[in-house]
Amino acid sequence: MSKADFYSVLGVERGCDEKVLKSAYRKLAMQFHPDRNPGNTEAEHKFKEVSEAYDTLKDPQKRAAYDRFGHAAFNGGGGANGFGPDFSSSMSDIFEDIFGEFMGGAARQRQRDTRMRGSDLRYNLEVSLEDAFSGTTVDIDVPTLSHCDTCDGSGAKPGTGFSTCRTCNGHGKVRAAQGFFTIERTCPQCHGRGETMDQPCTDCHGQGRKQTSRTLSVDIPKGIEDGTRIRLGGEGEAGLRGGPAGDLYIFVSVKPHQLFQRDGADLYARVPISMITAALGGEFEVPTLEGTRAKVKVNEGTQPGQRVRLKGKGMPVLRSQQVGDLYVQLDVETPQKLTRRQRELLEEFESISNSDTSPVSDGFFGKLKKMFEV
Repeated sequence: MSKADFYSVLGVERGCDEKVLKSAYRKLAMQFHPDRNPGNTEAEHKFKEVSEAYDTLKDPQKRAAYDRFGHAAFNGGGGANGFGPDFSSSMSDIFEDIFGEFMGGAARQRQRDTRMRGSDLRYNLEVSLEDAFSGTTVDIDVPTLSHCDTCDGSGAKPGTGFSTCRTCNGHGKVRAAQGFFTIERTCPQCHGRGETMDQPCTDCHGQGRKQTSRTLSVDIPKGIEDGTRIRLGGEGEAGLRGGPAGDLYIFVSVKPHQLFQRDGADLYARVPISMITAALGGEFEVPTLEGTRAKVKVNEGTQPGQRVRLKGKGMPVLRSQQVGDLYVQLDVETPQKLTRRQRELLEEFESISNSDTSPVSDGFFGKLKKMFEV
């Protein structure tokens, strides 16, 4: 049985343009779609016939071959010669054309929308321990790609617009035959958009964004720790051709402090004291990150390495009312460069000392003595 003329099947003239062809196809496809005609074999046959006709005529290469040779252009090779009907593609087009209009054209928009989300940016920020203690606001300059105000992010020169891509006829994809297969790829001319710019914007050269530097204020909360990451949504690079902007990630590092070492919410400080102070006791003051001074009491007979705890003088806990402690480690300093009189006094002190004066060392050397006597 001979096939009906494809133009007659769609009810269009041979010289009709793509818009007329597509309009006729959509009308017939909706009329004979199997979902609208359940169990109607005649409608199903008509639907396949309409789909085959449109699949052939919508492709410029297939249409040219059909106009010249008719159905004979596809005889004998089916899809092998690159002109055979592609039913998988046809069904995809049918779904898009029929159901796309019920969804506001969303399917077609997704296929052609080439807006791209901007890249995320990283910024390394170093703050002092004092700033981490009290919290602060820091202004930073971020080099980035920002939205082009000249073209409002579209990439097109003001006063101009977009035209249907001549390479893919607005489909956003092109096909090429390779042996028994038909390869479909993104259109190299419009990059899948289905349309091309009449004239690119002179400021951003068609990208919809341009290189700038922005100043941002960053809030550093109390108690922030080294390595904390702060995310500023939408402050990264602007998207391509009006796409959404990426995010800015700020990685915070805390500078080493000349007096304090930090461990979580606690602070540690090493303070040297004289042997006399360690033996007799006393007190001294240390600065705090609050800007005040705290008294440290040294008990009589303090040993090297002992710690004094100052409660509530450490770091605040991030997003909490808790505060850590300050631990002061006492490093006893041995006297150096003694005068003759100082040496005499120490020797005199040594001669009158007993086991109660230095219990630890006397006990240790006493054990060694017993070991050697065995």
